[in-house]
Amino acid sequence: MKIFFKFFASVFFISIVAGGNLLAQTIRTDDDMKESSIPTEDMFIDDIVSKRLIIENKVMAQQPIREADIAWEKRIQRVIDSREKLNLSFVSEELNLFLVLKNMIVNGDITAFSDDEFKNLLSPDEIEAKMIKMDTSMSLDPDTYEEKIVIARNDINWRDIKQYRIKEVWYFDKQRSVMDVRILGIAPIYQSPNDKIAGIPPAPLFWVYYPQCRSPLSKYRVFNEENDVAPMTWTDIFDTRVFTSYIYKRSNVLDYRLKDFFVGDPDDTENRSGIDMLLYSEKIKNELLNFEHDLWEY
Repeated sequence: MKIFFKFFASVFFISIVAGGNLLAQTIRTDDDMKESSIPTEDMFIDDIVSKRLIIENKVMAQQPIREADIAWEKRIQRVIDSREKLNLSFVSEELNLFLVLKNMIVNGDITAFSDDEFKNLLSPDEIEAKMIKMDTSMSLDPDTYEEKIVIARNDINWRDIKQYRIKEVWYFDKQRSVMDVRILGIAPIYQSPNDKIAGIPPAPLFWVYYPQCRSPLSKYRVFNEENDVAPMTWTDIFDTRVFTSYIYKRSNVLDYRLKDFFVGDPDDTENRSGIDMLLYSEKIKNELLNFEHDLWEY
């Protein structure tokens, strides 16, 4: 009986000590949590977690190809109109393409060119001159009633970029027996208010070489209507061709654009030449898609 009582007393004592240590450990853990829960700058994020998938994303290299494998090719220039529903991601408030290209050029990640052959590099001063427009206006001094010339600096608003021009090459790879396409360059199309008043059509602001841009563009997320957390990037948009466009130019002996073949009539109020250009653009698209099928015999 005494032995049993001593055993019971020792077990009870051990339980009390263990419970006290566990309680003390719990209290210390709570205190530590309270001390460590002091907000820091890194903890203030506009999300439930800090997303790193896009930042750590590594773009896959394109399929290597030899000159001897190209049996046929055709150069195409397209126009992506950001006002179309499928292209609304190009004019997203925070994730639009123009600001992405501008940031990469300013940071030195990519190079800007003044031509679509990627030969004339733009210096930092020339790029700044293209990004910034200096406007002059007359102002009346209320004290002396004298007119003064006021020079205002206006940065190009990304909302004024309505279109993007894409230069690409369609080719038939006889090694893989497939028709494929490679994008060569991207150019934002801009028309200043003064050019619009003077009747000067929109023109490319600058050109960027897409093979150089593929890796940097893979670090910028694109807004997804279906899922905000979907890790889709601008590289995915262009590689998988998630956009709608119309053909602006196809390589030809006279180096004509489509609108050079369809000269509008000044008395035409229905813009029939514009409709003809769109129809011819669709015809070229169908020819490119059907070319691969016409090579096979069924």
